[in-house]
Amino acid sequence: MSEGPQSRPKIQSWSQRLSKLFLEPQDQEQLVELIRSASERHILDAEALSIVEGALSVAQMQAREIMIPRSQVVMVSRDASPEAILKLITETAHSRFPVVDDDRDDVIGILLAKDVLSMVVSAGKFEFDLRELLRPAVFIPESKRLNVLLSEFRVRRNHMAIVVDEYGGVAGMVTIENVLEQIVGEIEDEHDIDIDAPILQRDESTYAIKALTELEEFNDRFGADWSDDGFDTVGGYVTNQFGHLPERGEMVTIGHFAFTVIRSDNRRLHLLEMKVLADSDSASDS
Repeated sequence: MSEGPQSRPKIQSWSQRLSKLFLEPQDQEQLVELIRSASERHILDAEALSIVEGALSVAQMQAREIMIPRSQVVMVSRDASPEAILKLITETAHSRFPVVDDDRDDVIGILLAKDVLSMVVSAGKFEFDLRELLRPAVFIPESKRLNVLLSEFRVRRNHMAIVVDEYGGVAGMVTIENVLEQIVGEIEDEHDIDIDAPILQRDESTYAIKALTELEEFNDRFGADWSDDGFDTVGGYVTNQFGHLPERGEMVTIGHFAFTVIRSDNRRLHLLEMKVLADSDSASDS
């Protein structure tokens, strides 16, 4: 029995539906596989693939996963003198500072460095009332989704949020740069360690070290004998010592060296702070 003209459109319609069912991703995991396949076929380059994967991961991440821990947040006391505030701005090179009242859980506003400079220039002398310069602080829960937070940053034209725990205490801080780095990778500015200087000495015993620093260079610089059989970089070696991908603020001691994670994302380490310990300190930690 031959097909009638009316049956052909139905067959084509079902064929199209079956084709879409097998070709279209049914969940995020299948979507990622499809995107990676496109990269393997050179439809997307590696950089574009990384950005797309980062954008997808942001929708699943929460503020607690990328926040700067409270212990590392540089805060300004409401009673700080103009001189102390200027010194803090110049030493840290930060543009925004949470201002606290009696304790670090009582954030009363945000101070912008540019507001301080504007006030000083207009007044013609280095005197100002800190309370007059405060901008409202934005508070978010630790569970805040990063994609929602990024949207709010854009709508409100805000660049910083204070992360609070379930009891209302300050748990940390998130900036718009922290969120964007989850999508595009590390964002370096003029205050970051120079790309041609993977190891930068801060003081007599403290160094900033890029995670991609070659182990051979590290060994030569510090007289270490770390094996490069399984790892090529300092970041890889330190991550292995943690036993997991560490988050910002986590610390580990390896021999005479104490490392603190300064920058990381959900894929790798970016920047480490290292302190060279005295023999007595390293012995007590071992």
